[in-house]
Amino acid sequence: MIFLFGPFELDTTERRLLHEGKAVSLRGKIFDTLCALVQQHGHLVRKDDLMQRLWPDSVVEENNLDHNISKLRRCLCEKEDGVRYIETVPRQGYRFIAEVTVVDKRSVPGVVVELPHPQPIQFNQDIRSFTADDGARIAYSIAGEGPVILKAANWLNHLEFELQSPIWQHWLPILTRHNTLLRYDERGNGLSSWNIQDFSFGAWVRDFERLADEVKQEKFTLLGISQGAAVAISYAVKYPERVERMILYGSFARGWMKRSNADDVERRNAFLTLVRLGWGKDNPAFRQMFTTMYMPDGLPEHQAWWNELQRVCTSPENAVQLMNAAGPIDVVDLLPSVKCPTLVMHSEGDEAVPVAEGRLVASRIPGAKFVTLPSRNHLVIHSEPAWPIFVRELSTFMAWPQQIAQAEYISRKAEAAG
Repeated sequence: MIFLFGPFELDTTERRLLHEGKAVSLRGKIFDTLCALVQQHGHLVRKDDLMQRLWPDSVVEENNLDHNISKLRRCLCEKEDGVRYIETVPRQGYRFIAEVTVVDKRSVPGVVVELPHPQPIQFNQDIRSFTADDGARIAYSIAGEGPVILKAANWLNHLEFELQSPIWQHWLPILTRHNTLLRYDERGNGLSSWNIQDFSFGAWVRDFERLADEVKQEKFTLLGISQGAAVAISYAVKYPERVERMILYGSFARGWMKRSNADDVERRNAFLTLVRLGWGKDNPAFRQMFTTMYMPDGLPEHQAWWNELQRVCTSPENAVQLMNAAGPIDVVDLLPSVKCPTLVMHSEGDEAVPVAEGRLVASRIPGAKFVTLPSRNHLVIHSEPAWPIFVRELSTFMAWPQQIAQAEYISRKAEAAG
């Protein structure tokens, strides 16, 4: 990975820091400190975590870390240029606060992905609702400007609580930078009605059709994540004239009951029992099992938020109903009838939805592009190498403008070479 900030270029693979094209000499631990901060840019990196990373097998005094930070400030010319790169959070740790552009060296040469700054997001959304065919109230939100992206609900959503999420805080700005995003809370969870009778897949599809009626554009993009992919696929086949393109992520076309995997069925049934027993209790041990499956490589704040999401967004009874409704999903026969351009992305080590399911979806949709991401997390987080790959593929597929970031990087490389 290459990280661009201000006049600096940090290459973590080659262990090289350039300032306006000229090499900056940094000792090993000081360079490692910079890498740790930049890779987590925008996030608080606690002192204990930094010291464990820098000196994993040694016991050192905290002033060693203070010394590294002080040297970094001088090397980054903070006092000379008047630009702050490192913020000190008293008694807690440090945060790299500069705007950072991340370049994936495995990407097509010359294509640069500009990542959003992952601080707590200022996200303006207009929350509305509609009444489903059976009287259930479905809450949805509208955010951003431009061509519409219509997102099908995935496993558990909460329109308001997601704005506090370290998992979604980098997704939402990307999806609304050039587009209007409509997303909703599935029946039985979030801000939508909890007291309902029909949790069927058919009801999910009808709710999505009703939401699409709220869109005032003739054509739009569909986004289906996890179980939302099957809903998006169903809509794309039924209303091809309204779908411009489709993005499927962590997707499956057949639910866990349809995959001919006895071990998986047994595991899911065991999960159902655990949900009935302990989902809503203060002790998060029951919910942690799901968190570990969905975010095995998440940072502590990611896992803590996922635990809390499960508690606040639905009841134990509804969680069981939602899991049971996802089990018998089977839209495999619809896949060859998808007519729109389709991008399918999937984490290669996904334990919640095996990558084979995403590969099956892509292989049956005519002309679909399949991209595997180097991650075990069901939802890719900002600090992973998989995230810039995800953004690059999404940006190319959506034809989002990248000329500014690309031109800036090419210009710097030309100056360094000249």
